[in-house]
Amino acid sequence: MIWEKRWFQFAILMILAFIWGSSFILMKIGLKSFSSDQAGALRILLASLVLLPISLKQLKNLRRKDLPSLLIAGFIGSFFPAFLFMIAETRIDSSLAGMLNSLTPVFTLIVGFLFHKTVFRWLQVLGLSLGLAGATGLILSGDGFHLGTVNNYAFYIVLATCFYAVSINQIKSKLSHLTGIQITSLSFLFIGPVALVYLLTTNFAPVVANPAWPVHLLALAALGIVGTALAMLLMNSLIRYSSAVAASSVTYIIPVFAIMWGVLDGEKVTLLHLGFMSIILAGVYLISRRRIIQPVT
Repeated sequence: MIWEKRWFQFAILMILAFIWGSSFILMKIGLKSFSSDQAGALRILLASLVLLPISLKQLKNLRRKDLPSLLIAGFIGSFFPAFLFMIAETRIDSSLAGMLNSLTPVFTLIVGFLFHKTVFRWLQVLGLSLGLAGATGLILSGDGFHLGTVNNYAFYIVLATCFYAVSINQIKSKLSHLTGIQITSLSFLFIGPVALVYLLTTNFAPVVANPAWPVHLLALAALGIVGTALAMLLMNSLIRYSSAVAASSVTYIIPVFAIMWGVLDGEKVTLLHLGFMSIILAGVYLISRRRIIQPVT
């Protein structure tokens, strides 16, 4: 099958990197009219609506034993991170969010070791240490990027990457018998209604007061349809045919596009930023360099 070809997996990684690297600037645009909770709920709701025809068709493949893992993939892998990223981007630049997102493979390895019996080597321990050191540097850089201050909102991104790691490992370990389409559509079938109910409890008066809100809604629509629905279909399919850490290594390339969009939008990217990001990527490279041994059964 074409999904088993290395060149095709690499092409999918590049497409995902561009989509998710562009997602951070779309969040920033959406937040100009919508609150962080509204933007997060809209992202999930729009993705769920697009996937709904597929979700209903895939209901026949839903098995009770898969339900806990699908709920983890839906809520831990998509729902909560959507809100966490939106909250973070109310106080940090989209480029910095993209850099911190590179921690996903680091936490994927940690979660795999702790809960899925994944064995790793000393080189990966070194990579793990470098990744955490680079993330610590970015967090401590704070507003204005001076060492010694703490950017508390960066921790929301770190928590989101932990959630991604849990979801990726769960999908690889428990749902490898399902296709990416089945995993994505069925998991969003559960989180879509929750997002709708939550959205209806929010106040839209400040939103419509901004005459540019339709443009900002369009950015969130692109984020939900392309940056969430399409991207998760591709990612969950990729996880099935590669290792969890290899699939999460898409975060190698995401910061490149995130920084590019940030610079175009007038965000300031300093050498300190790039230095800490380089440390994170060096750590991720060491973690992904050697194939992870399969979980012990």
